Amino acid sequence: MLGSASGYKFKTIAQGYTLDVLLSYANKHLKELTKRYKLEKISATLALQVIDNDMLGKVRTVHSLSGGESFLISLALALGLSSLSSNRMKIESLFIDEGFGALDIDTLSVAMDALDNLLTQGTASAENF
Repeated sequence: MLGSASGYKFKTIAQGYTLDVLLSYANKHLKELTKRYKLEKISATLALQVIDNDMLGKVRTVHSLSGGESFLISLALALGLSSLSSNRMKIESLFIDEGFGALDIDTLSVAMDALDNLLTQGTASAENF
């Protein structure tokens, strides 16, 4: 079950477990950003899909997301990755790309609220902003 000459099967299983943990963290952050979406792994793959609660739990591909939706999902994944690695190392920087300037006012407000929450929780320091 785990063996193959190249190690591909074992690597895929290990990556699947890591992705499950990452998605658990990312979904916690995503719930703080918006209750509309939930991320899940597509069965038997390492690919992602999005559950859209505003559309009665419709399953959507990540390719169907708008720019603002993609931003929120990406932010949740980045914060989840930070949470995943925080048990092993301290990360004292937050890098934000130019995508913030292209967000609609509602999505920008959600993102700024999330960053403000990180600041008040002590997850980030004011120098990073």
